[in-house]
Amino acid sequence: MEYVPHHPLDPLTMQEIYRVRTILSTHPPFSPSFPAIHSLSLDEPRKDLVLSWKEGDPLPPRKALVIALLNDQSHVLSVDLDLGLVTSNKINRGSGYPMLTMNDISVALEVALSYKELNRSAVKRGLSPSDVTCVTPSAGWFGPSEEGRRVIKVQCFSNQGTPNFYMRPLEGLTMTVDIDKKVVVKFTDTGGEIPVPKATGTDYRFKNQKEPLKIKAINPISIEQPLGPSFTVEDGHVVKWANWEFHLKADQRAGMVISRAMLSDSETGVPRSVMYKGFSSELFVPYMDPDENWYFKSYMDAGEFGMGATAMSLVPLNDCPRNSYYMDGIFASWDGTPFVQPNMICVFERYAGDISWRHSEIPVNGFDIREARPKVTLVARMAASVGNYDYIFDWEFQTDGLIHVTVALSGMLMVKGTPHQTVDQMPSQEAASGPLVSENAIGVLHDHFITFHLDMDIDDTNNTFVKVDLVKERTLPGQSPRKSYLKAKRNVAKTEDDARIQLKLYEPSEFQVINPSRRSRLGNPAGYRIVPGGNAASLLDHLDPPQLRSAFTNNQIWVTPYNRNEQWAGGLFTYQSKGDDTLAVWSARNRAIENKDIVLWYTLGFHHIPCQEDFPVMPTVSSSFQLKPVNFFESNPILKAAPVFENDLPVCRPAASS
Repeated sequence: MEYVPHHPLDPLTMQEIYRVRTILSTHPPFSPSFPAIHSLSLDEPRKDLVLSWKEGDPLPPRKALVIALLNDQSHVLSVDLDLGLVTSNKINRGSGYPMLTMNDISVALEVALSYKELNRSAVKRGLSPSDVTCVTPSAGWFGPSEEGRRVIKVQCFSNQGTPNFYMRPLEGLTMTVDIDKKVVVKFTDTGGEIPVPKATGTDYRFKNQKEPLKIKAINPISIEQPLGPSFTVEDGHVVKWANWEFHLKADQRAGMVISRAMLSDSETGVPRSVMYKGFSSELFVPYMDPDENWYFKSYMDAGEFGMGATAMSLVPLNDCPRNSYYMDGIFASWDGTPFVQPNMICVFERYAGDISWRHSEIPVNGFDIREARPKVTLVARMAASVGNYDYIFDWEFQTDGLIHVTVALSGMLMVKGTPHQTVDQMPSQEAASGPLVSENAIGVLHDHFITFHLDMDIDDTNNTFVKVDLVKERTLPGQSPRKSYLKAKRNVAKTEDDARIQLKLYEPSEFQVINPSRRSRLGNPAGYRIVPGGNAASLLDHLDPPQLRSAFTNNQIWVTPYNRNEQWAGGLFTYQSKGDDTLAVWSARNRAIENKDIVLWYTLGFHHIPCQEDFPVMPTVSSSFQLKPVNFFESNPILKAAPVFENDLPVCRPAASS
């Protein structure tokens, strides 16, 4: 049965992807030779068309945005599905190439594994070719000498005795492969004397854990919903829950996209706009080792590999709880044919014993009050497995209007082989690129920076960014027993320069997006504030090539005027780019942003100093930020929420005693 899109932002269907392929095959530049398809997604309608569309209206024309590569030229095409025509075909004149395809990776691995020098290096380490598994780190960009051809690095590991080959590197062995010419252009093996770390203790699969758990196991926990979940998903993509409504879809590059987030007013019940579009725009992961076999490891995962392209099916009951709703991703492969990423996103309600609000009064003053309300939230989740790392993205919606965005990290370390088995054997721990996490394995220091594109539309498109500084004031002599106090001073950002923010612990501020035209009954402008969680800043030199490419991490907050062509913080063509089309470049124009349609960009960061607990698989670590209402409501929007009583809950029988 053919799926029919119902919303202007619904992703392309399988039938539409097939139709795009047919249209491209008759497009004159591609008719003799079909290009490699690196991205094929909905070319979203203009924002004003989406905002004016109402349920039941005809959809705006369906178009596809295609990024294709042919004869070393990157094409950006717009395909009108209604007309059956390519309406625009632009060739990239800047630096960089499109996101890698699975075919690019397969070609590079095939070239590398058939290279005779690799086999010699494996034998030298006591391995047969079948014992070797290779991966394809991106090459980065390190000057003009590396321009003019698409290259990828290939590094190899021993899979002997374990599926966790990441813990068994063939240290010092790196190949550089020209993807298009299908040749090895450079081969390096400087680590022949470094032993391959042992396989012992590296297998993370439950079925292969031979020793029983030494601590008492936890009994299973399940949140039951006998009346079913409280949310609905209409037409496959429109999520409705409590006072929230938003459009949710999978994206090959961003992973998961939240659009048209609307929140019903607690007084009138009328839906109000909060955010037009939110998604993870880029993920920068630089490793801290200048060694010949490590310096290039400065990944930009969204633009080079794709967070949706690397997403795997979520595991019911373990990735997502009971009563979850699952959503597939439908993408195009390198030859333009569609494929399905099943169960890529899940939506579920969460109750973790948290409290929405509470207050108690002791009976001393004649009051004996105990009021509390449980907190139930709605979560949209996806997980990407980009090589050794797993990234879990949660967008969590609360009934008080707060949106909590969390990124959790798990997976495997990328370890460096070393001749040392204990720290006592190391001449200097400080000289190493990281601590010893297992025998002959160093966990290399690295960072993770996730930049989010947040197109906030508070009650309308025209908004203003306000920085509210907490400033210490001193009292006058004799004025008060106090010596000092704090005041809040508001600073309206008029241009992009005014809205570049580096977080400072001892110069605290609050960061608001407000609608100056929408006021509360008291005269306060309606708004939302971004509340940073634990964070980290990039410490790399600004002229270091990886930092040039990822200059969007120079600040934690940026604000730009809305531009539908400015979505990817690292640029549209990220692979081997040199940083000439990034958020930092766009923002340098210092455009006006006061009372304009603006986009808030926030970068969440981690510094990772590995430790033994990260071996052989890392326990999940997370960080987050919040989007929180500020004078958006007239009062607490969940004041009238009902408490829960025992009779409201299902009767569960206790487990039989042992």
